[in-house]
Amino acid sequence: MPHCAIVGINWGDEGKGRMVDYFTEKFDIVVRYQGGGNAGHTVINEEGKFALHLLPSGIFRKGVVNILGNGVALDPENLWKEICDTRAQGVEITPDNFKISDRSSLLLPWHRELDELEEKRLANKKYGSTKQGIAPFYSDKYQKKTILAGELFYPDELIEHLKDLLEWKNLILTRVYGAKGYTLDELKAWIDNYCEKIKPFISNTGAILREADKTGRSILFEAQLGSLRDLDCGIYPYTTSSNTTAAFAPVGSGYGGAKIKDVVGVVKAYSTCVGEGPFVCEMFGEEAERLRTAGQEYGAKTGRPRRVGPLDIVATRYGIEVQAATEIALTKLDVLSYMDKIPVCTKYIVDGKETDEFPFPAALNRARPVIKYFEGWRKDISSVKTWEDLPIQAKEYVQFVEKETHCPITYVSVGPERDHLIVRK
Repeated sequence: MPHCAIVGINWGDEGKGRMVDYFTEKFDIVVRYQGGGNAGHTVINEEGKFALHLLPSGIFRKGVVNILGNGVALDPENLWKEICDTRAQGVEITPDNFKISDRSSLLLPWHRELDELEEKRLANKKYGSTKQGIAPFYSDKYQKKTILAGELFYPDELIEHLKDLLEWKNLILTRVYGAKGYTLDELKAWIDNYCEKIKPFISNTGAILREADKTGRSILFEAQLGSLRDLDCGIYPYTTSSNTTAAFAPVGSGYGGAKIKDVVGVVKAYSTCVGEGPFVCEMFGEEAERLRTAGQEYGAKTGRPRRVGPLDIVATRYGIEVQAATEIALTKLDVLSYMDKIPVCTKYIVDGKETDEFPFPAALNRARPVIKYFEGWRKDISSVKTWEDLPIQAKEYVQFVEKETHCPITYVSVGPERDHLIVRK
């Protein structure tokens, strides 16, 4: 089967985890290729309900190999806790079905502290960080000042490397932020408590992926967050600190030769956004709270209430272009079932002019939404299994989104379970 990437089209939280969980039935390997523990993929299946942050969403399928690629911010402390929590729910996680790239960099304790200190310094100009250390981590990675996971197998060299990083990082912590700093003994204890526990999972995953491709095994690439949070293409600076696009998957997975044929873009049937930054179609007040409650829109990692709004055609079309998506999975259509009239943002007005184009980030705060309303279907659709059985109003809504975004909607989710999915192929 051709290799495939599952990516977010909007601000993240579109429902990628449930789609990866569904797709893994057809794939041999699932690879997380970017991001870290700052966001979550919620998966509901026969094993239970899970909020995954670092573990790939294919971990529940027997026979599937799950890989954390070199592009991931590897947080040993939170990863080990997630492994333990997931195992406690009866899910098998072993070095056979879960592997970590030896070229992934470790997110160290000071990365989380620096994240919090910088958000505090920014005060009302903060970026809305989840304080999981992601921005400081990637900053250090591109300065070549991180520890590779594979260095855990070279303890003498590891300690010398840590000493060098410690001297440099303590200058920043103590002189810039007035924080305490770290000692080598504290870092050694952290390595013993967490890094040694994940060490059995670390291997040359690049070689594994190359061999898998040669032998005809299929690979599914799993992204975190969405197009509008991409460091280069998103609503900068209110983005994540990595590339969320399918184009980055070969690099972040450790297999640069990967040829991805299918890019499935995940779009929620309405808009949600966690964190700061421009959100043109945002709802407020009672209308927003009702949609938030209907969709249970609270961050999988932080528990923060998500900002909500109608589906944004302008942002969605742009997100599809950024990802070069070949098809769309539309999720949470069932959440809209309570509405008499369903709003959709079809255009923006910027400086008095209507536009179909997604603006440059600096202009987004001046954009205002143009709203079109559709008839609601006012009935529970969570048990619908086929496209033909959907209410005509629901079909018209899906068809409008498909037409306006210029991308086929091949999957329609009407509930959180694996089988709550209508396939239109």
